[in-house]
Amino acid sequence: MAAAACMALAACGGGSSGSGFLLPPVAPPAAEPPAPATVVDGPMVRQTTVGKIEGVDDSARSGTWFWKGVPFAQPPVGALRWRAPAEPTAWSGIRPAVKFGNACLQIGRLFGPGANNTYDATIGAMLGKPVGSENCLFVNIWRPATTDKNLPVLLFVHGGSNISGYTADPLYDGATLAKAANAVVITASYRLGILGFLNIPQLRPGGSAGDDSGNFALLDNMAALRFIKNNVANFGGDPGNVTLSGESAGATNLLAVMTSPMAKGLFHKAFEMSGGISLASNLPPGSLPTLSPASVSLAQGAAILEKLLVADGTAADAAAAKIYIATRTPAQIADYLRAQDGSALLTTVVAAGLGSVAPIPDGTVLPTDPIGAVAADQYVKVPMLAGNTRDEGKLFASLLGSIGFPKPGWIVADAQRFSMMFNFDPDAAPALTVADIIDPFYLPVDKPGTGYNAATAFITKGLFEANRDNLLNTMKTRQSNIWHYRLDWAQEPSPWNDVYGASHAFDLPFVFGNFGGSLLSNVMGGKVNQSGRIALSNAVMASIGAFMRKGDPNTPELGATWAPWPSQMLLDATPSAARITPVNVP
Repeated sequence: MAAAACMALAACGGGSSGSGFLLPPVAPPAAEPPAPATVVDGPMVRQTTVGKIEGVDDSARSGTWFWKGVPFAQPPVGALRWRAPAEPTAWSGIRPAVKFGNACLQIGRLFGPGANNTYDATIGAMLGKPVGSENCLFVNIWRPATTDKNLPVLLFVHGGSNISGYTADPLYDGATLAKAANAVVITASYRLGILGFLNIPQLRPGGSAGDDSGNFALLDNMAALRFIKNNVANFGGDPGNVTLSGESAGATNLLAVMTSPMAKGLFHKAFEMSGGISLASNLPPGSLPTLSPASVSLAQGAAILEKLLVADGTAADAAAAKIYIATRTPAQIADYLRAQDGSALLTTVVAAGLGSVAPIPDGTVLPTDPIGAVAADQYVKVPMLAGNTRDEGKLFASLLGSIGFPKPGWIVADAQRFSMMFNFDPDAAPALTVADIIDPFYLPVDKPGTGYNAATAFITKGLFEANRDNLLNTMKTRQSNIWHYRLDWAQEPSPWNDVYGASHAFDLPFVFGNFGGSLLSNVMGGKVNQSGRIALSNAVMASIGAFMRKGDPNTPELGATWAPWPSQMLLDATPSAARITPVNVP
C-alpha cells in the first residue's frame, strides 16, 4: 500500500469493520527550541591541552598580553612529593590566568618572596622562616599584543642557589623583553631545596626514570618544556624554536638538563648566565666546583632522615635512628617522609645545616660526569649564548670567612642589608658608607692582596670563571656556535658601587629591561645613570632577540661584531650611552 494511503487510515489494512476512516489533519511539527547563545571566547582566552585559560590584555601599559599562574603539572604534594611531575588535571570552563601562582615552599632569604608572593617589606620579616607552598608548579607567559605567529620562545629558570627564588619577583617580569625581542617569554617555577633535590634510596621505587632519581627540580624544568612544546603555538609561539635560559642556579639546572638523556627535542637554543656543571675532578686544584658526586648527596640524605627521626621523637638519637631505619621497609620510610609537614621539614633541615642542594649526578636523569658527557658529544647540542659578570663574587662576600679568609666580608646581617637596600633612594644624598657594610679588615676595597675587591675576586675566579672555562672550552671541542659576554657595568650610587659593582645577577635587569620594583634593581637605579643603562639594556635585548631567532647574537644594535668563544663581548655604559666592546681572541 502506498505511504500516502497508510497515512489516511488508523492502520494500514483498515479498521475493525474492515473499512477505513479518515484521521484529523496532521499538526505541523513543533518549532525547534532556540539554540543556546554561542559563547564566544574573549581575545585573551587560549586553549591548552588541559583546559582553557583567560589572561590579561596589558597592551595599553606594556604592549603585551599575558597569562600567569598556568599549571604545567599537578601539585607535587602527598603521594606526589618526591615524584616526577605528573600531567596537570584537566578542568572545564575557563580558568583565570591573571596572577602569579604560589612561590615554591622555601626558607625566606634576601631575594625570595615575602608573605604576599611579591616584592614588598614582608620579605625582611620572613627571613629564615618558611614561605611559599608545595602547590607551586606554574608557568607565566608574555607575548607582544599583536597577531604575529611563530614567534621565538624563551623559557627562563630563575636562580636562588636552588633553595629560594620566585617567578613573581618583578625582576623577572617578561613584558619588556617580549615586546623588545618580539618573542614569547615564559617563566616557570620548580621545586626548591630538598623538595627539589633529595638522594634517599627509599624514595626511589624503580620503574620510570623520573621517579627513580633525586633530581625532581630538573624534572620540573623538563615538564615545563614539554608544556611549551604542546601548547605554545596557541600563544603565537613556535614550538620548534625554544630557547632555554636561566641564571645562577637556574643556569646550572639548564646545563644539567642539556646533558640529560631525557631532554632531547625539548629546546633548540640555550642562554645561560653564571652557571656551571663541573665536578672537582674536572677543575684545576683550588677551584670551587658547582656539582658534587652523588655520594655526597647520598650522605646528606642519610643525615637528613636521621635528623628528622630525632627531631620528631621517633628516635632518641642518631644511633637509634639508624636502627629504626634498618628495621623499616623502603615503603615505610617513604611514607614517613611524605607525611612530614613541609614547613617543619625545611625548618629542621636548614637549622641542621643540611639544606644546601644542587643537581645530583645520579646516572639516570643526570650523567655521573656531565662535563664528560659534553666531551663525549652526549648532550643537547644547540647554539649557546653564555654570560658572566665581572665581579660575580661580590654578591657572596658573606662567605669569605668560610673559604679561607679570616672574616666574612660584611658586618651586617641579611635583615639589615635588606632594610638598607629596600629603603635606599638612589637619587638622594648618600646616607650610608662602605664602612657601614663591609668589614674594616677588607678596607679600603682596592687594597692589594687583602682588600674587598681582591678577596671577592677569589670567588669570581675560583668558582664562576673556572666553571665557565671548563664548560665552554669543553663544548668548543664539539661545536663552534658559542658566544660569551661579560657585564662590566658598575655605576650604582654610593656605597653600592663598591659593595656590589658588576656583581652576580646584575646582568638580569639588562636582560629583562626591568630597573624598578625589585631589591637588586633598587640599588642600581637613579637618574644619573639612567640613559646609559637603558641604552645598554636595549642593545642586550635586541641581541637576545637575534639569538632566539637565528642562533647568533649579532645585531646592528650592538655596534660591534661579536665573535664566538673564546672571544667575548664586554657590556658596559657611560652614564649616558652604551659602551659595548669586543675582545677578540685569535
